[in-house]
Amino acid sequence: MSKLKAESNQRIMLVLVMGTFLAYLNQTLMNVALPSIMRSFSISAAQGQWLSNGYMLVNGIMVPLTAYLIQRFTTRQLYLSAMGVFAFGTIVAGIAPTYFILISGRMIQAAGAGVIAPLMNVSIMNMYAADKRGTAMGWVGLALNFAPALGPTVSGYLVEQYNWRSLFYMIAPLIILDIIFATFMLRNLGATAKLKLNWSGVILSSIGLGSLLLGFSNAGSDPLLSKAVLGFSVFGAIIVALFVYQQVHIKDKLLNFAVFKNHNFIIAVIVNACLMMALYGGMLLLPLYMQNIMHYSAVYSGLAMLPGAVIIAIMSPISGRMYDQWGAKYLSFSGIIVLLIGTLLLSRVTLHSSFTFITTAQAIRQLGLSVVTMPIQTEAFNALPQAIIPDGSAMYTTIRQVAGSFGTALLIGIMSVLEKNNIAHLMGQHSLKVATQLGSLQAIKSTYLIAAIFVLASCLMTLKFKKRQLLN
Repeated sequence: MSKLKAESNQRIMLVLVMGTFLAYLNQTLMNVALPSIMRSFSISAAQGQWLSNGYMLVNGIMVPLTAYLIQRFTTRQLYLSAMGVFAFGTIVAGIAPTYFILISGRMIQAAGAGVIAPLMNVSIMNMYAADKRGTAMGWVGLALNFAPALGPTVSGYLVEQYNWRSLFYMIAPLIILDIIFATFMLRNLGATAKLKLNWSGVILSSIGLGSLLLGFSNAGSDPLLSKAVLGFSVFGAIIVALFVYQQVHIKDKLLNFAVFKNHNFIIAVIVNACLMMALYGGMLLLPLYMQNIMHYSAVYSGLAMLPGAVIIAIMSPISGRMYDQWGAKYLSFSGIIVLLIGTLLLSRVTLHSSFTFITTAQAIRQLGLSVVTMPIQTEAFNALPQAIIPDGSAMYTTIRQVAGSFGTALLIGIMSVLEKNNIAHLMGQHSLKVATQLGSLQAIKSTYLIAAIFVLASCLMTLKFKKRQLLN
């Protein structure tokens, strides 16, 4: 690679990583701010959860479209348009006079943000040779993993010091700055083609994935066997099955399922799905433990995530270089073992666990995550021919999001059932306050153990990776 081209690639990487960082930071900013927004608009928790649910639904609907969009439009056209939509939604949300407009702003944000990460993945595949992609994807890991971990800390501080609108006022100028950088630094990568959009596939995937994600997200507030959870989930699964059948048998595909003909891509998807099921649910367990049981403030709850976020910032680029040297198999196995240790430590928390112990256990989890996430994603894309990498990126990201939503619903649902049963059992021995505290603690500890089972499953699956054969 010439020095001039290398410098150009570095500038492009800066733009893409910054945009992806802002998109993923935006996902977790609202969690801590929700109580403040509920008071501001006098809404219930059920209404408030649409700040996250609405964003997730639109984001999930957009991702399958990215395979078509990436091949149909130039890199500059698509990136600048997506970031422009993201910026517009952020401004709308920041000045929203009503809750409806705030939700609309969040959904507009999601429509733009949902395109950015898959576009970045494909851009890196076009910029770098297969044996150099791990290092580049390591910097991507900085955005994908560091931003969500940093979000609660930033959100907790800004909401406590100012108000929830400051979250949007902070991120909007950064998005605009990235758009300015992209205007001057971003060049077109790969070739475009005049593809026909499979509208029936768009409708089926939107309804199917939307229903699945809605059903999973409702599990936090509704019984698992209710129409809101089971009904939407089953309906979504049926529509997704129809979508898959259609895509396999139709000429103008929205997603190319030929990506699943590659062994290492399948293994990477399964490993990632198991990890996301454990991690997304686990991210909610820690704030519940710290705020509801240990009675820490939202700021302290966010600070417990900060050392782990710093570790991710340091380790993600390093793990990328390690992948280029050693491949995914044993690197990902080692990382998941570290992640498993951190998860098991969190299953041992008590009413007297120190802030240092909690923070250390979470940091160990984040250390393992930083070692495994980008290597398996890079392995998945490296396993594919260049022509179907956009489909692989869209497929990988879609399954990651569905698995994360399902894992959150499953773990929070299990925790709720265990908590209810534990409290009922302890009521005869303790007061309601003590029984609630002990019952909730035991439920969270047991749920962390279940999360550890998913982590262990992903660990064993990494041993199925075959020796890599670089196709591109």
